[in-house]
Amino acid sequence: MELGGKRVLVCDCNGTIALDGKALAKACGAASLETNTLLCRAQLANFTAAISGGKPVLVACTQEAPLFVEMRAEAGVDVDLHFTNIRERAGWSVEGERALPKIAALLAEAALDIPPTPSVSLKSGGTALIYGRDEAAIEAAHRLADRLDCTVLLKDPHDVMPPRLTEVPMFRGTVVAAKGYLGAFDIVVDGYAAALPSSRRSLAFEAPRNGAGAKCDLILDLTGGTPLFPAPSKRDGYFRPDPGDPAAVQAALFDLVEMVGEFEKPRYVRYEASLCAHSRSKKTGCTRCLDVCPTGAITSAGDQVAIDPYICAGCGSCASVCPTGASTYALPPQEALFKRLHTLLATYRRAGGERPVLLVHDGRIGEEMIALIARHGRGLPANVLPFAVNEVTQVGFDFMVVALAYGASLLRLLVDPKKRDELVGLAGQIGLAEAALTGLGYGEGRVATIEATDPDAVEALLYARPAPQAPQAGAFLPMGERRGLTMLALHHLHEAAPAPIDVLPLAAGAPFGGLAIDSEGCTLCLSCVSACPTGALIDNPERPMLRFIEEAFVQCGLCKATCPEKVIQLKPRFNFTTAAKSPSLVKEEEPACCIRCGKAFGTQAAIDKVIDMLAGKHSMFTGGDTTERIRMCADCRLIVQAENAIDPFAARPRPPTRTTEDDLRERELARGVPKKPIH
Repeated sequence: MELGGKRVLVCDCNGTIALDGKALAKACGAASLETNTLLCRAQLANFTAAISGGKPVLVACTQEAPLFVEMRAEAGVDVDLHFTNIRERAGWSVEGERALPKIAALLAEAALDIPPTPSVSLKSGGTALIYGRDEAAIEAAHRLADRLDCTVLLKDPHDVMPPRLTEVPMFRGTVVAAKGYLGAFDIVVDGYAAALPSSRRSLAFEAPRNGAGAKCDLILDLTGGTPLFPAPSKRDGYFRPDPGDPAAVQAALFDLVEMVGEFEKPRYVRYEASLCAHSRSKKTGCTRCLDVCPTGAITSAGDQVAIDPYICAGCGSCASVCPTGASTYALPPQEALFKRLHTLLATYRRAGGERPVLLVHDGRIGEEMIALIARHGRGLPANVLPFAVNEVTQVGFDFMVVALAYGASLLRLLVDPKKRDELVGLAGQIGLAEAALTGLGYGEGRVATIEATDPDAVEALLYARPAPQAPQAGAFLPMGERRGLTMLALHHLHEAAPAPIDVLPLAAGAPFGGLAIDSEGCTLCLSCVSACPTGALIDNPERPMLRFIEEAFVQCGLCKATCPEKVIQLKPRFNFTTAAKSPSLVKEEEPACCIRCGKAFGTQAAIDKVIDMLAGKHSMFTGGDTTERIRMCADCRLIVQAENAIDPFAARPRPPTRTTEDDLRERELARGVPKKPIH
């Protein structure tokens, strides 16, 4: 069988999976399918024959993937190998006989071509800082000394015995500032002092100094105190085991010695600065990504934000909460993720599956949990479709509503309870999705997290609640930018909703909504138009006018922060009417015309406000004539000023020039000497 240009090999794993080759081929839209029973052992020849055909091969087995890769190398062929797991995710289940639609969906999803993710390079030369409090730090440095270039820094050491042999440099001090990543750490140390070689019973040190700087490639933190970085477990090159746990310390030592060389790290987030709604003209608008980033990889950089790909740990929270699509997750790219989602649900539905429950999980905790449920429990229900992502926190409102619009009954997000402090952004997105779905009559609980470490508890939750009727699946394709796709999904859910409403109220912070503008107080200065990053607020170059397109509005708040009159209020909601797609008139005025030449040069409201602010309150605008000049265009003001011989830069008349002769004459007159006659 071929899917997506790939030769597909399916095995029933020695008869432990209920497989009907003909039915599965029909469900996948293929002519035929020859199933295997022991592909990794007695039927290895079938694999060898498949890879000799020159086409990419998809093997429906992940357990024996290393064997198949080795067999390809021995055969000397250069074909792409792809793997998917239909055993633990579908076949090994008490409902395995009803899992054919799910198996077909998993195969179709795995047959898609996923584009590669860009990466950045990290280089580590092996310079390591061992930061501790006592002999444990010195012992760790000695164990690493033959593999790494180590330096020991002791924080507040007391009665630390000097080593018999000084293999590594030793200092005391406290790290007061740290930044960087694997291969490029910078630290600042106060109380910095070198150990004295004359130390006898306990380490003694030279006179300390503050503000000492140092660079290193790796940091082993054995202080047991406050970590040097936010989200320390996500900072590449920074190891912080519990100093009271010898096994954890030993594991960190093993990991440290492997962190020498050049490494590739995915560039998890794609950022388009032109779409960012963070700030305009030093007025802050959207800070959603800054608020949820656990590692501090995102910083304010003027009108946009800056994302450091070397510090970014790939949680994807910034992309999930970004209202404009300036930040999008790149592992995989957005379009590939939605294409996987569409293929999985569409194939499941065509194969006869009903009421699918989408189980979103990561490739570590989630895969292990699914395997344990399959091996020691009832396995996944036949209608639960596992959907692997790099990090569950990358899932946002857009993914949730698109999944429901493509026909998912429920959406369950399997998260690691240890990461509960990183789930603020995800919780907000689930709350927004629940508000939208509940408001449209789909009921509560369509989207929820599963936070459990016990496989039995996860299994019980998946079997506990029968899935409700799925929304009618939409026919729109997973193409285009993220916000546009979200709009398509919402409008489809609105059309198929049990209780559709034209305007759906949402909570503050939602990326959709309208504006409440006090038109009486608005002077049509159009500051909001220049600040709006999405073009939701627009003017008219022909006349004073302010218009608003609600569907383009993301509630970033820049217009409200920029408005000098403070007449703008945000109204979070989703407007399903056609009026939201077209510009609506907020305010329009006749232009103010020059009282001297009649030329239009501004708005009457703005001119009246300037007069109210200046007339009688400013020394240059105390008379009627000067006030009237405000009602003139720029050219006429200059003409009137010249006609009235008013020079704003004029000073008092200069005194006549005096000479020595003038001084002498004044003295003579003072003595009574008469003026000499002029001949």
